[in-house]
Amino acid sequence: MTLRIIPATLRDLSYIAANLRPEDRAEIDCQFDEWSPALLALTALQGFAYVAELDGNPEAGFGAAEQRSGLRRMRRCVPGITEFFHAVLGPEVAARGAWRVEARALAANQLALRWLARLGAMQRCRLPGYGRNGEDFLLYDWTRASHFGENHVPFSKAAGAEAVATDTDHCRQGRAGARSRLAGPACGQ
Repeated sequence: MTLRIIPATLRDLSYIAANLRPEDRAEIDCQFDEWSPALLALTALQGFAYVAELDGNPEAGFGAAEQRSGLRRMRRCVPGITEFFHAVLGPEVAARGAWRVEARALAANQLALRWLARLGAMQRCRLPGYGRNGEDFLLYDWTRASHFGENHVPFSKAAGAEAVATDTDHCRQGRAGARSRLAGPACGQ
């Protein structure tokens, strides 16, 4: 099987969104009042967007987006996506000057939670009632060395299903409104 990481297209992301695994669909359903595969794909294209293609078929979409402004064979794509995050996406996000990368996952999505933990993400807090129907989410992050001298996982290792760059307003809260994109707001908003 040949895995390629390629820039995302509306067509590929729409196909992926139309064929989500049940646990991924549940995660999307509880964050949006209404969505369609095309709308989800357009939302994902607002930042860095990539597709894991397995034998020429788009299987998984992933990427990162600035805070301010899963399919049947997904598991086979995870190692390649992880490697790509370490080699390409993390450095791209860091080069933009981001101080923090966040990922949110449905608390019941054990696959996503295990992946984030293996990637070295720090679980920061539970987001009770964050989902549209009151589902709990967990917030994870990776941060660059801050002025407090805290060192966490370097950006070159930053990765996640829904990684987003934040701290662009110097308050570590970004500028996006609640649920204005897939990754959503930071804790406390």
